[in-house]
Amino acid sequence: MLNRRLALLGALAPLAARAQQPDPLREFFRMIELDSRSAVLEALLRGMDPNVLAPNGQRPLHWALMHESGQALDGLLADPRTDVEAENASGERPLMLAALRGRLAWAQLLVRHGAAVEPKRGQKTWGALHYACSGPDQGVSTWLLDQGADINARSENGSTPLMMAFGYGSLDSADVLLKRGADTTLRNDLGLDAWDFARKAGRSDAAQRMGLRPTSVSEKP
Repeated sequence: MLNRRLALLGALAPLAARAQQPDPLREFFRMIELDSRSAVLEALLRGMDPNVLAPNGQRPLHWALMHESGQALDGLLADPRTDVEAENASGERPLMLAALRGRLAWAQLLVRHGAAVEPKRGQKTWGALHYACSGPDQGVSTWLLDQGADINARSENGSTPLMMAFGYGSLDSADVLLKRGADTTLRNDLGLDAWDFARKAGRSDAAQRMGLRPTSVSEKP
């Protein structure tokens, strides 16, 4: 009986040892979250895929941007295998997340590594300018426009950066777009224009001070 138990314990020992070992992918993403450049580089040197899509739907670059991990971001971009255009499970590119957080330096860094400012020009799709105008901005929208971003780009539901700025983002970006000639008459697939977004966000007064005017359709409650 004792020998049988010892044999069973011997058979279970390797399983227990494996159970105690951290999952490499989970550990990799944890090191990104902790902003450890050295740990990220070490994992990459051991063969970790810098473009791996984790069960959480994110890729390493996206995870670094989401957690404001600048050192980890730098480590990932040091690997020539890193694809700066790879989308996460939600169809977002890293540049879009940098833009959303108003991280101009990171947006510029990604573009220097090959990220496209306007990869699908002419198609209805969410772009970096939409995202920049949905967040704190910090000069990102101005820079994207200077790099050739379409000021009237239409998202999948037809929304424009100006709508995002008045509805969710910084009024500074809305002001930039208006001064750059953004089309205020465009409507999305729900029939909403920039004024509607401003009104729903409680920004009607600010929008009027900036020169935006309601249309006859928009004035309806």
